[in-house]
Amino acid sequence: MTPMLRQREFWIIIATSLSLGILGVLLSVWGNPENSGICVSCFIENSAGALGLHSNARMQYLRPELIGFVLGALASAAAFREFRTRGGTAPLAHLTAGIFLIIGCAVFIGCPIKLFLRLGAGDFTALVGLFGLVAGVWSGLRGLGAGVQTGPAAPQKGSGGLFVPTLFGLLLVLLLARPAFLIFAEHGSAAQHAPLFVSLGAGLALGVLAQRSRFCITGGLRDGFLLGRRSPLLWGLIAFAGAVVLANLATGKFNPGLYGQPGAHLDHIWSFLGMALVGWISVLIGGCPFRQLIRAGEGNTDAGLTVIGMLIGGALVQSWDLAATAAGVPVYGKAAVLAGFAFVLVKSLVLRERVAA
Repeated sequence: MTPMLRQREFWIIIATSLSLGILGVLLSVWGNPENSGICVSCFIENSAGALGLHSNARMQYLRPELIGFVLGALASAAAFREFRTRGGTAPLAHLTAGIFLIIGCAVFIGCPIKLFLRLGAGDFTALVGLFGLVAGVWSGLRGLGAGVQTGPAAPQKGSGGLFVPTLFGLLLVLLLARPAFLIFAEHGSAAQHAPLFVSLGAGLALGVLAQRSRFCITGGLRDGFLLGRRSPLLWGLIAFAGAVVLANLATGKFNPGLYGQPGAHLDHIWSFLGMALVGWISVLIGGCPFRQLIRAGEGNTDAGLTVIGMLIGGALVQSWDLAATAAGVPVYGKAAVLAGFAFVLVKSLVLRERVAA
């Protein structure tokens, strides 16, 4: 890659990071829940509820941002001739990984993006989650170094890469048509949302930018371990965190403290473990929940299966009482996180044997 192309890549990543940080705060100002302007796992749970996949009346709203992420990535990939149907191996592992990604996020109360939004608003409880995420990324890198991998994405015949983008296109039609079977919460966090077209526009813009930049929270941490200060994604992550702090200060949303923070709890061990699970899985499958949506929009069928798993996970955490609340983490949620670690360990052993063979 020439110096000019490297510089262009760097500035696209910085533009994406700043946009994500600023919009993450502004969407909360415009109506989304506090410190949750953008949260992939929360949005997944809300959308699963809107489709009737769970019955928690406080968590039912088809989030336009999710639709925008996927369709924006699709439009960008198509425009730059980067849309290709491709995938690797272990489809069931990707599906299950998506379920446990959402379980880990639900126990922490938020995805990696929300982790930084919480931190940037002064929520000190999120620090434990950050330590967990870093530990999980490090563990995932150790696994990769030992030969654990799901297999490289290879070109595939047919149009399977269009399945998830088509699904999200259908969700957009449903959101605009509002058929009777689509459920919209009248109270609770799902009832708090920015105007539909503002949310959709923000999602589309971020989908385009993220597809061009390959921005990823766990990718930034991963490259920080591998490349240090030479990593553009690490600098993007730093820019994202800085933009969140500045946007919160500018909007009067910076409220430093440990107690009484919105969308947070004090079960610190489980916040650490939940984010560690998310970080570990994300490294093994090639990206955080946000990155999985973008890759699915590009035609990656592995990421598409992960996204379907995330939707299943969003239904399960609400139906089975796995998600944490301000009161703490339920016992079933703790058991599910431990099951997630067991899944990662077994998956690592199996895939390592496959590579060795």
